[in-house]
Amino acid sequence: MVHQVLYRALVSTKWLAESIRTGKLGPGLRVLDASWYSPGTREARKEYLERHVPGASFFDIEECRDTASPYEMMLPSEAGFAEYVGRLGISNHTHVVVYNGEHLGSFYAPRVWWMFRVFGHRTVSVLSGGFRNWLKEGHPVTSEPSRPEPAVFKATLDRSLLKTYEQVLENLESKRFQLVDSRSQGRFLGTEPEPDAVGLDSGHIRGAVNMPFMDFLTDDGSWSEWFRRAPPESRVSQGKSEKA
Repeated sequence: MVHQVLYRALVSTKWLAESIRTGKLGPGLRVLDASWYSPGTREARKEYLERHVPGASFFDIEECRDTASPYEMMLPSEAGFAEYVGRLGISNHTHVVVYNGEHLGSFYAPRVWWMFRVFGHRTVSVLSGGFRNWLKEGHPVTSEPSRPEPAVFKATLDRSLLKTYEQVLENLESKRFQLVDSRSQGRFLGTEPEPDAVGLDSGHIRGAVNMPFMDFLTDDGSWSEWFRRAPPESRVSQGKSEKA
């Protein structure tokens, strides 16, 4: 059995840069670029091939999904996920760090983090601030694709981290759990259209509360949790006066 320790959900760019510099990349530490963009806007794989964090592999969300489902971005099977991440050199002993190149700092990286958790892998972290912060801090990049040795990964679906359509529908009356909607307030209220969703009604599921994910990010795309936890003497903020 793999000895599971408590891994941080977030790691800093400084920590990752130091881990790469000291040669920790390998079977015990893998980095994934999980960038994804709406069709017709940007090409995530092309941008990965142009520049990425040294040693990072490209995690293609379009490939690692249930391609037989009529719905987009549905989870793959246990076997499908295990085979896919195994080809990226990831085993049950690997600490996985996920980032994306979205200008928001963190967008699809948390989705891939969640996928690993759903399939029983707890040693996974999101790079706070993503590739945007990595570049801002001047860390090295490369265009050389990663070619890790394949590994064996055993996926075990944790159903406690999932809710089905039927469970959400039943919850409208039973109210056994609280549904949280992480979209923008405009999409939640139905005042903004749903992007890339032809014919989809705007608004939200009855009983849901709105917690827009952007409210949890700082200006550089890092998670504001770190700012909130920092002692007052360690905080540096910038107000409307443009004075730090």
